Amino acid sequence: MSAAPGLTDDARAFVTRTQAEARKAVQVLKETRVLSPSGTLFFTVRIPGEEKLINLAHTGPWGVDPDGFNTNVVGFDGTAYLGKVNGPAEGRYTKLFRQYPDIQAISHVHTPHLGAYSQAHAVLPLLYVPNRRFRFSAEIPVYVDRRQAEVDFILDSLAKDKEVPAIVEANGGATVWSWKGLIGLANDILLLEEGAQFQLLAAALGGALPFGPGVLQQQWRMGGLVPPDATVDDDGTIHALAAE
Repeated sequence: MSAAPGLTDDARAFVTRTQAEARKAVQVLKETRVLSPSGTLFFTVRIPGEEKLINLAHTGPWGVDPDGFNTNVVGFDGTAYLGKVNGPAEGRYTKLFRQYPDIQAISHVHTPHLGAYSQAHAVLPLLYVPNRRFRFSAEIPVYVDRRQAEVDFILDSLAKDKEVPAIVEANGGATVWSWKGLIGLANDILLLEEGAQFQLLAAALGGALPFGPGVLQQQWRMGGLVPPDATVDDDGTIHALAAE
């Protein structure tokens, strides 16, 4: 990457690594048929320790490079450090990154089965165990009223449930965020789409059912959400052993 005024050597190196991760992510999401044919996908990633964001917009199936991204780097204040910047100085998700410094990356993406939930204006229950192993959240909310800015709906959702990882965007796709980096975010997209697919397939058999006995205890112990000696009721109530 050529020199970019205002970016440190470490920041430029991070941008280069992030571009490589984005390319890997789009390849996997395409190969697994997670990404819809239109290729609607973009990532925004925080540069560690700085108030700067990397925006990567997938060029889609008609781009010269089918796995490529258009990249820019923008400060929280709207200052452009790399690439062409369109739109208002306040980026689409800057408000989220300001208020949640532990959130590292976010993506808006169109996938077939999350898209089905979006078309139905349906909340997505998290009934696929990998989607509950590392979080207490039981469902993904649906964003319908676009008179409210998307980022404000996300902030409202996080205020209600600090671990919710995504929203379904009515009549569109989904927006997914991560407390990890870009690859962790891409894996969350894959698992959420996989869970939505399995739940829609289960409709032919009468519909997806709630977790059976012991599932939450097993999964939350595996994910480190509760101590190994804690017990979890099937409704999610946690009982930690009293300290001796």
